[in-house]
Amino acid sequence: MAKKTYIKAITEGIDIALAEDPKTLVFGEDVGKNGGVFRATNGLQKKYGADRVFSTPLAESGILGMSIGLAVTGWRPVPEIQFSGFIFEALDSIVAQMSRIRFQYNGTKNAPITIRTPYGGGTHTAELHGDDFENFFVGVPGLRVVTPSSAYDAKGLIISAIENNDPVVFLENLRLYRSVKGEVPDDKYTVPLDKANVVQEGKDVTIIAYGGEVSEAQKAAKKLAKDNISAEIIDLRSLYPLDTDTIFESVKKTHHVVIVQESQKQAGVGAQVASAISEGAIMYLDAPVSRVAAPNSVYPFPQAENVWLPTANDIEEAARETVNY
Repeated sequence: MAKKTYIKAITEGIDIALAEDPKTLVFGEDVGKNGGVFRATNGLQKKYGADRVFSTPLAESGILGMSIGLAVTGWRPVPEIQFSGFIFEALDSIVAQMSRIRFQYNGTKNAPITIRTPYGGGTHTAELHGDDFENFFVGVPGLRVVTPSSAYDAKGLIISAIENNDPVVFLENLRLYRSVKGEVPDDKYTVPLDKANVVQEGKDVTIIAYGGEVSEAQKAAKKLAKDNISAEIIDLRSLYPLDTDTIFESVKKTHHVVIVQESQKQAGVGAQVASAISEGAIMYLDAPVSRVAAPNSVYPFPQAENVWLPTANDIEEAARETVNY
């Protein structure tokens, strides 16, 4: 097992899916010969041919509209939307069509579509390139929404997503692409699409995070440990459906919770997690649930994003407050 980057792990997972199923297709803006703007599909067109890995015009609505037609006729499309901020051009395809196919056809037709798209700030990108829009998708019935935080999970989750018969919004955190490395098996393996991961066990406070904020939570946990505050870290991995069993078990043990998300606080994933805890594990809490999130404002220009994004210091402060409540 070798150490690989987050993006290399995704490439390997797509490679395996293409090799195993001739009905799997990969397409999007520049994903063919160029291998995508971040080279996530680098070398795949050369290996599998331009009929199975190909570039499309700059038309997100066309990319996802075509995905629907392919899916209901037996193909397994893996479209790429170059940045999640560009996905609004194709919301009708996602919300009004692909998410409803299994319901409309009473389970006789599937929609095995995996929409890959990078998201998240911290890399000084232009406007609409660093935003987090997962809040829009978790409220759409019929969609699965997942985001890996490690190289190991990136490969296992992308394979699971492509093999799944539901439409999956596969969110790839932009700043993790080449900053995160980890041990990744060369062979095929899968990671469940509906299971959270206990990244680190602890007994005093549960820190629940996902995507790029998992590493920030780990930094915070190291600082807390210096004062003998033991933090348990849960990586949601699946934003919908939520793995409430894992969350509740942790709350029952630590009695204190901090929920972290990179996106704006209003109507976020963290709000749903807090609501689930209030419904299923409130009697185990010794303090109110604390939430760390970005301000309810438009994503800032690059000069200000370092003060806008939630940091390890923000998480540490919230954890200390809830433990000492």
